[in-house]
Amino acid sequence: MSDIVISGSGLFIPPFSVSNDELVDAYNAYVTRFNDDNAAAIAAGELEALPLSSSEFIEKASGIKARYAMHKDGMLDPARMMPRFEPCTPENGNEPEVVTMGLGAAREAMQRAGKTAADIDMLIVATTNHQRAYPSIAVEIQQKLGIKGFAYDMGIACSSATFGLISAYASVKAGLAKCALVVNPEFATPQVNLKSRDSHFIFGDGATAVVIERQDSCTSPHAFRILHTQQFTQYSANIRCDGNYTDHCFDDLAYERPFFQQEGRKVFKELLPLVTDFIEGQLTSNNLQPADLKRMWLHQANINMNMFAVKKLLGRLPEGNEAPVILDEFANVASSGSVIAFHRYQDDFSAGDKGLICSFGAGYSIGSLLVEKL
Repeated sequence: MSDIVISGSGLFIPPFSVSNDELVDAYNAYVTRFNDDNAAAIAAGELEALPLSSSEFIEKASGIKARYAMHKDGMLDPARMMPRFEPCTPENGNEPEVVTMGLGAAREAMQRAGKTAADIDMLIVATTNHQRAYPSIAVEIQQKLGIKGFAYDMGIACSSATFGLISAYASVKAGLAKCALVVNPEFATPQVNLKSRDSHFIFGDGATAVVIERQDSCTSPHAFRILHTQQFTQYSANIRCDGNYTDHCFDDLAYERPFFQQEGRKVFKELLPLVTDFIEGQLTSNNLQPADLKRMWLHQANINMNMFAVKKLLGRLPEGNEAPVILDEFANVASSGSVIAFHRYQDDFSAGDKGLICSFGAGYSIGSLLVEKL
């Protein structure tokens, strides 16, 4: 049986960039208006005054300096504080943002892999935020790319991309497909509560895609052999979004329901030990040490989490691009973050160099692929 490889990756960058300063100016204007309008209730102890934010606070807390957005209009309007865009319906013919982003990333991945639509017979769309329940986004992207075979949607929050890659790997290894395309569009900005100091800066939009195939059919100079995969889940409600299709059935739902929410300190305390133990276990089972890896492409949620994990694994802070961070430009792009890091920081690998693509997030969920440059 042929080995299975990643033969190409792609990245779609949305048209707009939003800086921390822009977000903070809009947020602080909203807060000032809220506090002024509710001054009497705040003074009486009936309401809490909202705190101001700053770019310095955001960068120190997260490492984020900017993010990309599909729709910037409305995000910076203190009277609105959410992106403004049109819904997608058969009547207006609007293409879902996840389709637009997914197609852009997919085409680059196919080009880098040297593949056409005729070469691919499986397509997975793995994403945190499913913009439409059905018909499947994956099937729409499949149709627009002209791919035969089968396609489906899946997701497990910020591990969606790695779980999708592992599903594709398993399918190709089992002979269910010859060549798979995994697309990870993350239209995350609508899920950000721009009125919350603790979370208004976290997410950005973007998409990645990866081609997975048998090594004996691979002609790409960008290929990485998949040496080992590993997955883990453990239920936690510390990162959540409760909004869903049943919400219209209930009265007086909490305003926060459709937005991302987290207990950040609990996540840091509980999830990071799971991640480091998970990675150490995977490396040990492959007779490797962390120092044997040229690079760790980790989930991009928070720079402090990443540095903590790498220091625990290596016994020191990373040097150079041992654990690249893309948060400063992209912010947290949900499941696409680790694949963006992989896509951006892989071209200096030589044959035999090893790396680890690892995601972790809500669920809790952890997924990783140990890879080696061909």
